[in-house]
Amino acid sequence: MTRGIQRMSRWRARIAAAALALLSSPALAAGTLPLALQQQFSFTNCQTGSNACGVPLIGGLLYFYQAGTVATRQDSFQDTALSIANPWPLPLDANARVPIFYLADGSIHVRLTDSGGVVQYDATVLVIGPSSGGGSGAVVDPTTIAATGDVKFRPTSEVLTGWVKLNGLTIGSATSGATGRANADTQALFIYLWTSCDNTHCHVPGGRGATGLADFTANKQLSLPDWRGRIAVGLDDMGAGAATRLSQATFSGADTSTTPGGNGGESGHFQNQGQLPAINLSSAFLTASTAIIGQAGTGVVTNPSNFTVAGGGVPITAGATSGQWVTLSATTGIGGIIPLGSGQAFNVMNPFTLGSWYEKL
Repeated sequence: MTRGIQRMSRWRARIAAAALALLSSPALAAGTLPLALQQQFSFTNCQTGSNACGVPLIGGLLYFYQAGTVATRQDSFQDTALSIANPWPLPLDANARVPIFYLADGSIHVRLTDSGGVVQYDATVLVIGPSSGGGSGAVVDPTTIAATGDVKFRPTSEVLTGWVKLNGLTIGSATSGATGRANADTQALFIYLWTSCDNTHCHVPGGRGATGLADFTANKQLSLPDWRGRIAVGLDDMGAGAATRLSQATFSGADTSTTPGGNGGESGHFQNQGQLPAINLSSAFLTASTAIIGQAGTGVVTNPSNFTVAGGGVPITAGATSGQWVTLSATTGIGGIIPLGSGQAFNVMNPFTLGSWYEKL
């Protein structure tokens, strides 16, 4: 009896250890698609009888986007733990074969293009091998990964892989002649900006076509936002009522405080006369019975008494014509101009640190 109880206790211990091992093992979350390790071919020119029909798609690019979107990036990974990201887009190898890749659970939008950005395949598919079917590692939260259109600042000026500087230059396909970056990997950002940014701030030379993808495929260029020498400021409404914290006078062109990508502000300001502070001169400046300050065109000195300038100046009389900061004389009316100020702009910049603004491809 005692031996039976001991054997049962040992089996219970083994079952508990096995259950603990299962509970402590990493969650299963990785999958892939049938495209992985498959060689791809171009059939773009088959209808024209071109010799290029059916040739390996060397230089092809595989894009992954979040399901339900046309240009919101989602990364693929080299390992089932989803910890080592592949390049984005994923380039086919020298034999036009798709490298191995792993994806987080669920559906994903896939787009395959040739080296010039011509779409070969575009569809939303289900990742094979979800949590219950293989792979290991934690589920990747797509909100923690930089997505197309995300912006960041660095106090440097280096070139970052997968990012472009917001310097007003253009992006486009490899044959677009774009001045900022001419490469197939700009397709997602091109479409994102084409859709989200109007033609005033993200200009397409020659005019916009039907869609961003159509313009990219047509090898058009698109201007990046120009954030050189600029800081970022929140829209005055941001989906709510306007806070009226931004004056319309600070904006240029047709931009307003609620225009996405709108520009405004100045680094130095020239004051006009109406912006000068109101001043009431005290007896510390003028002696009793002194009246020598007048503004051009406002009339004449009307006090009937004679006044003297503080410090021993010439007297002035009633009826003398006023000028801008003048000393009036009893015989000539104007004795001389006293210059005040320089008319130079004053600095309105907060303390700052220089660097570069980058936007994710």
